[in-house]
Amino acid sequence: MKFLEVSGKDIVDETGEKVRLRGVNLGGWLLLEGYILGGRNIPESEFKRNITRRIGKDKSRKFFKEYRDCFINEKDIKIIKDVGFNCVRLPFNYRLIEEDSEPYVYSKEGLGYLDRLIDWCEKYRIYCILDLHAAPGSQNRDWHSDSSGTALLWEKKNFQDRCISLWKKLAWRYRFRSCVAGYDVLNEPVTKDVAKLNKMYKNIVRSIRSVDKRHIIFLEGNNWAQSLDVLDTSYDGNIVYSIHFYHPIDFTFNFRPGLTYPGRIDGEDWNKIKLKRLLQPYAKFMGKHNVPLFVGEFGVNSRCPECSSELKWIEDVLEIFDTFYFHWTYWTYKAVAGNIFPDGLYRLVENFYWVSRQGPIRGWENFYTFLKFKEKRKILESLKTENFVKQKDLVSLLRNSIVPPS
Repeated sequence: MKFLEVSGKDIVDETGEKVRLRGVNLGGWLLLEGYILGGRNIPESEFKRNITRRIGKDKSRKFFKEYRDCFINEKDIKIIKDVGFNCVRLPFNYRLIEEDSEPYVYSKEGLGYLDRLIDWCEKYRIYCILDLHAAPGSQNRDWHSDSSGTALLWEKKNFQDRCISLWKKLAWRYRFRSCVAGYDVLNEPVTKDVAKLNKMYKNIVRSIRSVDKRHIIFLEGNNWAQSLDVLDTSYDGNIVYSIHFYHPIDFTFNFRPGLTYPGRIDGEDWNKIKLKRLLQPYAKFMGKHNVPLFVGEFGVNSRCPECSSELKWIEDVLEIFDTFYFHWTYWTYKAVAGNIFPDGLYRLVENFYWVSRQGPIRGWENFYTFLKFKEKRKILESLKTENFVKQKDLVSLLRNSIVPPS
């Protein structure tokens, strides 16, 4: 595969041919999220501690290894390729690679999962973006940064130094891998002190460039990848700026059941015109700074796809992305079907005993009990993609936006 690089507002390969990145996120694999596994959104580290208390350290480590081996495998990359996508975004937790008890010591097993994904991508000729979803100390206060309510990355120099060193390690390791489109260095940073964010980005970019001058670096906006204008744009090329788009969130996340799109929400008419107006400033940012724009996440909860409301939102968003020539990766590939938060192209609709939608405990926290009673194999088997239901209309819509039907 050919290395990618930035050329003005475009991403091009080594021959100068334009490449439009369009793909899907592999959420819930190398950083487990509660809702993706049908339960509460608690930090991954808390979930792992709870399992370790019940079944012991060795059995716990073995379970998580087996979970990673079955939740995403080579077949899934082929499925993604066959849809027509040319890119996957890989969210991962720094703890996959580096434990807090052993800073600057990098796990061969953890790095092996990144190696494996990159090998699969190379085999099926699909690009991948490495996304640090949970940084040392946490870059925001939410569960998906493996935080218990604090964002200490911005306060503690040791966390900052470790984050910078981790990216240097990864850039050195993958400097010759052309199927790596680039490095998404911080997922959804949130800080009131923008100077700290810009300083962090500059230090990470400098560290990466000391060992890898070829790969694209993706920089996300502040405040959940929303605010780009606060970012420094004085870098010497090969930088792509990134946003996430879920507006209106009460509809896309189904926080208020019964909302429809197009429709009236909070006293405003939400339609394609409204969405385009919201995305227009990012297109202007592209033009002003002559840089590409990547929508690293967008998606909608599929509580009633047959009602077409969700699909209409997706259709309008994709058309706007196409108009502005935004690159994108859909959130996410697979998830337990639920009634809140964007879920997957593939959904686990079966109410397995561990899913237990009737409660009182739902989803992954049932693992605590069932692993103790030797139900591990059943849980792992149920998490294979073959047990998930493909959202055919959604997948077709995404595919047709890449390769329009003849």
